[in-house]
Amino acid sequence: MEAIEAIGLRKSFGPQEVLAGVRFAVDEGEIFAMLGSNGAGKTTTIKILCTLLNADGGTARVCGFDVASQGRHVRECISLTGQFAAVDDILTGRENLVMIGRLRHLADPKGEAERQLARFGLSDAADKPLSAYSGGMRRRLDLAMSMIGSPRVVFLDEPTTGLDPQGRLSVWNNIRQMSASGVTVLLTTQYLEEADALADRIAILHGGVIAAEGTAAELKRLAPPPRLALSFLEEEDMAKARGILVGFAVEAEALTLTVETGGSVSRTTEILRLLDDAGITATFAQKPPTLEEAFLAIIGEGAA
Repeated sequence: MEAIEAIGLRKSFGPQEVLAGVRFAVDEGEIFAMLGSNGAGKTTTIKILCTLLNADGGTARVCGFDVASQGRHVRECISLTGQFAAVDDILTGRENLVMIGRLRHLADPKGEAERQLARFGLSDAADKPLSAYSGGMRRRLDLAMSMIGSPRVVFLDEPTTGLDPQGRLSVWNNIRQMSASGVTVLLTTQYLEEADALADRIAILHGGVIAAEGTAAELKRLAPPPRLALSFLEEEDMAKARGILVGFAVEAEALTLTVETGGSVSRTTEILRLLDDAGITATFAQKPPTLEEAFLAIIGEGAA
């Protein structure tokens, strides 16, 4: 069953058309990432799916309910974590969770708070004021609050913005645990490595529509082919190599030459033979395409 389905979503703000017919579907239990440049419409799409904003056209269903006509049912089965942690600084971590449990009309909000504190590794900090929490801890508490009441679908709008690498990895693990428990996750992010690490499928929003969609591996096939990275110990060797490889497309950076090979074994062999015949010492490695390169190829570097 599709947990989320958007068909031809349209939205304009004055003369500016932000969504021009967005169409995608997310399966139950899937982590689905939406990428796009600033202003591409990622947050607008999430707001429509969460019933916080009305679309100008098209339809959308979440948990089988129409977001326009069955908003109450949609809100009962979802949770939203926005770009900034929605926590109350006056309360402790435990008190924040209990408050959400009461707002959700749970029979045992204190027990649910304890379960979420343990799940997100916050039990030791449960009774500390939020002023004592790091950015990563605040975000984990925000995610814990989003899981109160066992939502079927969780929307995460740029959940790791501003976090340090350790905090980001911690949040990634929590997101994976959500998915493993059967929760559907729709994630927007500007960190392409985040989508690459987490998402089962990725959609790229550009020009008001989904410009491309697929797994990370499928999207990377739209990037330039693999290249050969040559690393040198001496500037002199790199200069000689660049002179020898004049017939190849070469990029130079910090004692490294990246050579376009088109993924061809024979072309790679030819390059290495030329260097060997010239007595040039270098180490080499194939440089596979990245999600960032695929993203730029799809939307155009100028747009990025």
